[in-house]
Amino acid sequence: MRTRSLTALSATAALTLFITAACADDEPEAEPSPGAAESPAGDTGAPSGDPIVVGSTLSLTGAFGPTGIIHQIAGEQFVEQLNESGGLLGRPVEWMVLDDESDQAQVTALYERLIGQEGVDLIIGPYATPNIISAMAVAERHGFTMPQHTAVLAPLMTYECQFPAWSIGPEPNEYVPEQVFDALESLPTPPERVAFVINQGGSTDFIAQGSPDDDGDAGAVPIAEERGYEVVAEIRYPPDTTDWAPIAAQIRDADPDFVFNSGLAVDPVNLLQAMEQLDYRPPLMFSLFPAPGPLLGLGDVADGLLSVSIFEPNDALIQQAGPEAQAIVDEFEARATAEGLPYTAFETQATASWNAWEILVAAVEGAGDTDQQAMCDYLHENGADTTFSGHLDFNPDDNNFWPSNQGLKQIQDGDWVMVWPADRAAAQLQPPVG
Repeated sequence: MRTRSLTALSATAALTLFITAACADDEPEAEPSPGAAESPAGDTGAPSGDPIVVGSTLSLTGAFGPTGIIHQIAGEQFVEQLNESGGLLGRPVEWMVLDDESDQAQVTALYERLIGQEGVDLIIGPYATPNIISAMAVAERHGFTMPQHTAVLAPLMTYECQFPAWSIGPEPNEYVPEQVFDALESLPTPPERVAFVINQGGSTDFIAQGSPDDDGDAGAVPIAEERGYEVVAEIRYPPDTTDWAPIAAQIRDADPDFVFNSGLAVDPVNLLQAMEQLDYRPPLMFSLFPAPGPLLGLGDVADGLLSVSIFEPNDALIQQAGPEAQAIVDEFEARATAEGLPYTAFETQATASWNAWEILVAAVEGAGDTDQQAMCDYLHENGADTTFSGHLDFNPDDNNFWPSNQGLKQIQDGDWVMVWPADRAAAQLQPPVG
C-alpha cells in the first residue's frame, strides 16, 4: 500500500498516513524479505497487536522534492518488507509521513506534532541537513533516538542519540575535498584552475568553506589553495536562487578547467542549463549532493560530471554487499519506475535511507523495547549491521559519525558509475573534455 502524505497546511482529517503490509486472506503467505530478514530477529510470523508507529517528515514537494521521493520509496519498501518478515517485536510497523515542503521553518512544528499530538513510538529524520538539525532539536527535547540519513555536517550534530546513516567521517569538510583532489590528481593532466560555486546552506557551505572561527577547520577552498590549485572564482549563492545566468557568466569569464559545485538537489541542473544557454561548458565539474535523475535528463550536457556516492548498483558493489542486495535493488527499481522517477537506480540516497531504517530496527530489537534511552544506549554499545555499508559503530566523541566508505561517481554514457577509489570503481575516471 502506498504511503500518502500531508502538507503542513492540510486541513483534512486524514492523519492515518500509515503504510502496512496487511495481506488479504486469500493471498499466499509472503516469503521473508531479503532486505530485512535479519533485522526482525528472525521472526517471520505475521505481526499482530498494536502497531509501532514511526513518524517523520520528508520533502515531498518544493525544491528538495526530487530527492525526497527517493527516501519515500525506499522507506515504504523497507517497512513493507519488515512487516512481511514479522514486524518489530512481533508487532506491525506503520509509517506516518508529513510533507515539510522543503521548508526548514516547518520541520520543528511537524516533529513536535508527531511526538506530542500523534504520539508516535519512534522517529526517523527528514531529508537535508538544515531540516535534520531542526528535527534533531525536537528529538533532543523529548529524549527520542533519531536515525537520520543525510546530514553529514558532523560538528553540528551534537545530540548523542542522533545516528547518521551516511557518514563522511567527523571532518567532512576535509574528507570530501581531499578525496576529490586525490582523484583529479590521478589523471594524466590534472586540472589547475578551479572555480568554486557554493550553496550557502548548511553542509554545502561548511564543506566548501570550513569554519571561519577555527583555523584548523579548513574546507575545500583553502585545501585547494594549499594543494597548489589556482582558485579563479569563489561564488556563493543562497539556497533559494532562481536566476542562475549571472553565476554561469561569472564561471565562464573565470575560465576554470574544473568547477567545484558545493550544491545539492537540482542546483547543478540549473547551473549546467544556464551555462549551456551561454554556449559554455566547463571541462570538468563536480557537484556535492545532487538529485541523481534530473542530471541524467540533461543528456550530453551533464556527461563527465562527478559527485559523491556511498553505493551504486554496479555489479562489483552489489556482490560486496551480499546476496540480499540484488533483491533490494531490483524491487526499488520497479517501484521507482512505477512512480515515474527519471532515475530508478538504488544509489546513494536510497542507500542512506535503507541504512537509517536498519539502524532504527537494530536499536528497537537490541533494546527489546521502544524505550528511547535503551535504544540509544544499545547503538552506542553494539552498533548496527547494515546491508550496504556493513557494520557501523557509533562513538559519541565523534558525534556518532563512523569511518566513511564514500567514493566518487561520474556520469558516463548516460549513467552513473563509481570511479574512485580504485578498489570500488566500476570504470575509470574520465578526464576533462576539450
